[in-house]
Amino acid sequence: MSVSFAIVGRPNVGKSTLFNRLIGRQHAIVDDQPGVTRDRREGQGQLASLSFTVIDTAGLEDVNDGSLEERMRRQTEMAIIDADVTLMVVDAKAGVTPVDSFFANEIRKAGASVILLANKCEGKAGATGLAEAWSLGLGEPVPISASHGEGLVDLHDAMLAAATEIGLGGALTGEASAYNDGDIYTDVDEIEEKLDSEGQSIDMWQDEKAAQPMRIAIVGRPNMGKSTLINSLIDEDRLLTGPESGITRDAIEVPFEWNGTPYKLVDTAGLRRRARISDKIEKLMVDDALRAIQYAHLCVLLIDATEEIHKQDLSIARLIEDEGRAIVIGANKWDVVRDKQAASSQISKRLKTSLAQLRGVPVVQMSGLYKKGLSQLLGAADEMYRIWNTRISTGRLNRWLDVMLEAHPPPLVEGRRLRIRYITQIKTRPPTFALFVSRPSDLPESYLRYLTSGLRVNFGLRGVPIRMVMRKRENPFAPS
Repeated sequence: MSVSFAIVGRPNVGKSTLFNRLIGRQHAIVDDQPGVTRDRREGQGQLASLSFTVIDTAGLEDVNDGSLEERMRRQTEMAIIDADVTLMVVDAKAGVTPVDSFFANEIRKAGASVILLANKCEGKAGATGLAEAWSLGLGEPVPISASHGEGLVDLHDAMLAAATEIGLGGALTGEASAYNDGDIYTDVDEIEEKLDSEGQSIDMWQDEKAAQPMRIAIVGRPNMGKSTLINSLIDEDRLLTGPESGITRDAIEVPFEWNGTPYKLVDTAGLRRRARISDKIEKLMVDDALRAIQYAHLCVLLIDATEEIHKQDLSIARLIEDEGRAIVIGANKWDVVRDKQAASSQISKRLKTSLAQLRGVPVVQMSGLYKKGLSQLLGAADEMYRIWNTRISTGRLNRWLDVMLEAHPPPLVEGRRLRIRYITQIKTRPPTFALFVSRPSDLPESYLRYLTSGLRVNFGLRGVPIRMVMRKRENPFAPS
């Protein structure tokens, strides 16, 4: 069990800066512009001996007009309810404002365990605001500077005391998780052949890493329904949604379970053409979304089924392929498509001509808003994840290679035929193969495409990126 701390406060008091400080990396988007954070964002925090879950939230604003700001406030209120302890942050340089007082009263009414933090207390700049913070009635304020890393010892003691008071001190001081985001993406360059119980070689099997929870990034252009889809999958208004374009900013990770299988869903900001991006906040949003793709196992690319496939949709798909991630395409808003047969035909034709490198990628007709096709979407994700983790024995690969070479021999170069000696799979995620060639630099790209297509057809590697690495070395399996 992990103790959870929700960081709350009015806009621009330094909540995201503190969040980044506690998790040890620049994860949340930070800018001087108020209101950058909109959704709840969770991360694994570490402070000396303490290990915990920390939640970044949107700035609290006293509005009840149905606006985006009100929906952001509702998300923050839900975080306060769900968290074990609330970290209320005030800006010591600006002093206590009426908004601070209003929400301090609301937190007090909720009966939440709370720690009051007076941020921006570097030097003597926040002395006056620190004294004013006592008036909020939330106990002794803890002076910190999230940007400079000051006051963390006092924060450590306050967090431990608050957790101990509600009976969670033991959980807070447990050993830090050894989990590292990068661990699940580390592939072994070489692996021994898989053998059955009788010591016989197994032709195909699943890499052991497939047992880990699948990390699914939901990506696409702005206003494609990414946040709505995740809310429908988890059956909860966890993420901020609305008619406004570009609501999502941070990449938000949400745990999810389906049919007893755990997943991690990652909501991302809409990706537009870089040439159209001028706002610095949007640039940070896009960078965060790209990072989510890099760390995902599989990406669900949402497209608008009521429109023709956009050029930007194809660009995002190629980006996913370049990163080596598995992919499923979700044709969203299928419930409002009038001519479904024509729409399906148009999508298939466009993908066949413009996305040949991912031939066979599944397209799921769905509606995130009305929860239609979600089981099919997750089923397709599971299947593509399985293919992405497929490993093929060297023996079977070389038997296949002999057939391919006989059907279409490598070309002649300067009167001498190129020799392809053997092939072996060196990693999964995505399936990557080493091809040992007499003169690697002379093997044409067209012949590599021929072999790649053969791998897809013969081993069922449809719709996933395939990597081919050429090496020059004598066949170690050849008789001496």
